[in-house]
Amino acid sequence: MAYVSVPKDLSKVKSKVAFNLTQRQLICFGAAAAVGIPFYILTKDTLGTSTSGIFMVLIMLPFFFLAMYEKDGLPFEKILGNFIRFLLHEQVRTYQVENLYRQLEELESTEKTVSSQSSSKSKKGGIHR
Repeated sequence: MAYVSVPKDLSKVKSKVAFNLTQRQLICFGAAAAVGIPFYILTKDTLGTSTSGIFMVLIMLPFFFLAMYEKDGLPFEKILGNFIRFLLHEQVRTYQVENLYRQLEELESTEKTVSSQSSSKSKKGGIHR
């Protein structure tokens, strides 16, 4: 009897579109082919086939990297965007808390002042209209 392993975390499973590749991989590989193959065809006569082939591979490598690299579920451009946002923003983060006890003390002191003011007005004869 044949057994198939099923991953426990199904959120990491990517749907395959064609040739057992994801949509992202197909787009990146298509872009690599759209850039690399014309470069090879246009430069093979002037640079030679081996040199032109090496340059074609070097031009296509970033596209392959974008298609395949993923860390913690994030593609490379999102990691790069997060890194740039980190560098551009303020680096020092202070730990600030809201002191609830101080707020209670302030509330109590304002209640005391209000009650003392209202009691002093009532002693003077109250509020006149």
